[in-house]
Parts: sequence; structure tokens; C-alpha cells
Amino acid sequence: MATFLASLGLNLAFALADPHWLAIPAMLAAWYAADLLSGLIHMYMDYRACRPGMGLDAVFFYPGSRESEEYQRLFRERMARLNPFERISYDFKNHHPRPDALGRRQLWRLIGSTVVAGALPLSVLLNVAALAWPVPGWVTAGCFAFLVGGGFAQYFHGTLHRRDNPWFILTLRKLGLLMSPEAHQIHHDTLQRDFATNSGWSNPLVNRLFNVLRARGRLPDANLEPSS
Repeated sequence: MATFLASLGLNLAFALADPHWLAIPAMLAAWYAADLLSGLIHMYMDYRACRPGMGLDAVFFYPGSRESEEYQRLFRERMARLNPFERISYDFKNHHPRPDALGRRQLWRLIGSTVVAGALPLSVLLNVAALAWPVPGWVTAGCFAFLVGGGFAQYFHGTLHRRDNPWFILTLRKLGLLMSPEAHQIHHDTLQRDFATNSGWSNPLVNRLFNVLRARGRLPDANLEPSS
């Protein structure tokens, strides 16, 4: 996490060292792109079928306390059968009936896989490019906004399921750069629209894509839950 923040800080310094009016539209476009990415990933993970025979239904539909030793043992045993990508996909499905659990998770639990697999390598590449070539400041500013929006997407999602949030989250909501919990609730009420969880700017586009795929039978409701 410290490495990622340091890399982001360096990219911000490069952007500020070469100010240009294009930085504002570049950052807004990048913020939209990060929101779109959050929506596409969310839609795919929600409707990606779980691998059969993994016994995930026993965990998903567990009738007792999830704080019990039995559940914790069962959860660890079933998650050990999955690869990292499958565990992330299961987390998206498990989030629907238990949305508030996401808001209780620690920052690194929310964004760790995204940072390690994508945001950090891209940020370091941008560091190297800015050091090696005269990358325009407005380009660096746009890339910085995309890295923040993409890298912290699940954290922003988690804040939608938490009452107490830091001041900067509330400020970004007032500015329209982050969506409100009420706007996100539409997704949980339907599970068929508004998949983007950053600003929600891209939801009209993602909704159209969902409707096209749904009409072609690509996104069946059966995939929303693990089967036996």
C-alpha cells in the first residue's frame, strides 16, 4: 500500500510540474473510464457462473451464525478449493444478500487484489515513462485520476454500505464525483441495472449493454448464486 501511494504521489507531482488546462477534461474523462470499468467488472462478476462441485452453496446458504467456528471452518475449507479469481467472483455474489459486510472490511482487503494485479504496475509504468520521456502533464493527470478511480473502486463501493465515512468521501459525493448510497441501492433492489459503483456516470451505457446481453441469454439469473 505504501508503495502504491508513493507511486501515485510521484505521478501527481509530474502532473503538477506541467500544468495545462487539458488536465481538467482529461481527469474527468479518466474518472468516467474508471467508473465504466467498475461497472463492467461488477456486471461480469455478478453473473459469472461459479464452478460446480465446489460446495459453495453450503457456505452461501449457511443457516446458522457466520461468526460460529463451524461456519469459519467451512468457509476456509471451501475457499481453499478456489483460485483467487473465483474467490473474488464469489465475494461479489455473497455481497448481494449481505451488503453491509462490505462496509466493515479493511481497506487492504477491499483493494489489495486490484492494486497488486493492476493499479500498482500501471502506476509504476507511468512513473518510468514520465522519467524517461516528456509525458505531457495533462496526460499524467488523466492517468492519475484513472489509477485512483480504478485502484480504490472497491473502497468507494464499501463506503456506500457504511454510515460513517471520512470527510473527503462526503465531499466527493457533494461534487458528484462519487455516487450516493441511495443511487446504489437501485442496483441491490434489481440486480439488473446500475452496476457502476464510483460516480455512476457510466450506468446508462452499462445498462444498455446489460440489456443487450440479457436479451441474448448471456446473463441468466441462475448465475447470481452458487448451485449445489
